[in-house]
Amino acid sequence: MLFWLSVLALSTLLVMLMFRYRATLVSHVPNPIKSFFPRFDHYTPLATFEDQANAGLTSESFDIEANIEEGDSRAGLDERGTQEVFAIMRRERVNFDQARLIRQNEIFAANGISPSGLPLDSKAVTRL
Repeated sequence: MLFWLSVLALSTLLVMLMFRYRATLVSHVPNPIKSFFPRFDHYTPLATFEDQANAGLTSESFDIEANIEEGDSRAGLDERGTQEVFAIMRRERVNFDQARLIRQNEIFAANGISPSGLPLDSKAVTRL
């Protein structure tokens, strides 16, 4: 009885970890297997500025298309950042610029900075 309970607990833990890290695990799955599961397609990386512009990661205030026209040699935007922006766009149902602002405010909050850019630490010197 104790053996089967421990097997069940270990299996449950393994399933929970696989669910938690599914985005990382899917990147290691071979392409022939991915083709059988079309819902994993949203995890494909956007490697170039052209791919990112076609996916909607551009606006008047953040013009990736200008980088394409100028022949920018960089690989593109940060992949983790683009995935976070896409997640915010889906979750909050906002446009690209609003999703970027929400993501930046989340980064600020995690680092103890207010949305205005001032530190939240009461000991911080902001005026001389």
